[in-house]
Amino acid sequence: MSLSREQPSEQSTFVLIPGAWHGGWAWLPVARRLRAAGRQAVTLTMPGLADGDDRAGLRLQDAVDRVVTEVERRELANITLVAHSWGGYPMTGAAHRLAGRLSKVIYCNAFVPAAGKSALDEFPPELAAAIRAAIRSTPDFTWVPPLEIIQQLLMQGEPEPVQRFLLELLVPQPGNYGEDALDVPEVAALGVPTAYVLSEDDHGLPRPSADYAARLGVEPIMVPGTHEFLLTHPDELAQALLKA
Repeated sequence: MSLSREQPSEQSTFVLIPGAWHGGWAWLPVARRLRAAGRQAVTLTMPGLADGDDRAGLRLQDAVDRVVTEVERRELANITLVAHSWGGYPMTGAAHRLAGRLSKVIYCNAFVPAAGKSALDEFPPELAAAIRAAIRSTPDFTWVPPLEIIQQLLMQGEPEPVQRFLLELLVPQPGNYGEDALDVPEVAALGVPTAYVLSEDDHGLPRPSADYAARLGVEPIMVPGTHEFLLTHPDELAQALLKA
């Protein structure tokens, strides 16, 4: 798919935030396509989600701070914040601190946080309890999904070698990233345009993704693929981001 180039006067910078277990590497295919279309794109990795990071003691606020610090350090303005999956949490928290720099906020198969509710609070109680037990069983209070979750929920229908390769790339997620809630108003309170990009076969969120779009009061922009569409359908996702 060819992506049309935009004129410099229309450019904003996409700041791309990954989901649980992922680093900035997961956004690279999309970022390259956005750049080919004449847009600037920055891929971020949250604390603890780079290979070899110390994950002990990290809280959701550390991830929020990372987004804010990177935007301010790079002196970015007129930014479009984009988040995949769990990344909707740090993005929402950061958006309130970066309001003067924002042009748009886009959720991609992402959580749209409800005030006072953590990511794990969104799951059915039995599943949330099982995840919490798995986190508590590790020495550094982290969790990485087994292959079965990738095969059934994140990349269902993809060839098994691709599913196994994704598992090799994932790193343990700090447990408190899923336990902590945000104490901020809904992102709609910022008065900044919002959008929700939804893949047609997303099974990776604890409730139907359309429910999260409804929290924003928008209709989802539909794109082919599973929860991991940023890796499997980067052309279509990049086009959706450009048009959102």
